[in-house]
Amino acid sequence: MTDTYFDSEEFTKIDFKKTKINKGEYDNCTFTNCNFENVHASNIQFVECDFIDCNFSNAIVDNTAFKEVTFINCKMIGVKFNECDSFLLQFSFKDCQLSFSSFYQLKIPNTKFSNCNLQEVDFTEAVLTNSIFDNCDFNGAIFGETNLEKSDFRTAFNFNISPEKNRLKGGKFSKDNVIGLLSEYRVVVD
Repeated sequence: MTDTYFDSEEFTKIDFKKTKINKGEYDNCTFTNCNFENVHASNIQFVECDFIDCNFSNAIVDNTAFKEVTFINCKMIGVKFNECDSFLLQFSFKDCQLSFSSFYQLKIPNTKFSNCNLQEVDFTEAVLTNSIFDNCDFNGAIFGETNLEKSDFRTAFNFNISPEKNRLKGGKFSKDNVIGLLSEYRVVVD
């Protein structure tokens, strides 16, 4: 059976819980207001695609390729991005709800997160060098042996990142949020 190829197509208001998603490659496609919640979206290639107002919560993305993909205003609770195909993995997130998702051990430098909820997200051992976290909420997010060198946290908030257990060289922080680097020391800053 040959996988299907889709080029520059638009998918709008499709509930993939009811309509099975075709395995194959989606090139330069746009998905608007589609539901992928709890869907097995494994072994699919998304190349230069945009996902707008989609629900990806708890979607299974085992060996799924996201190459130059943009997620805008998507609900993506509990997605295990660490199970994606890591070859040429590149995506960005704007206005997304990513709570309880995992980027464990992923090499995703230059990733942009803008206005995202990253509560309880696992970034353990991820490589996020040169990434931007613009106005993102990290309440309860996990960082351990994470490479955050040259990343921009100036407008991020609610993070607790240990400078001893993570790589932060060249990272950008604001004087208002630098307390997130000191929390493990239990110091009082007024």
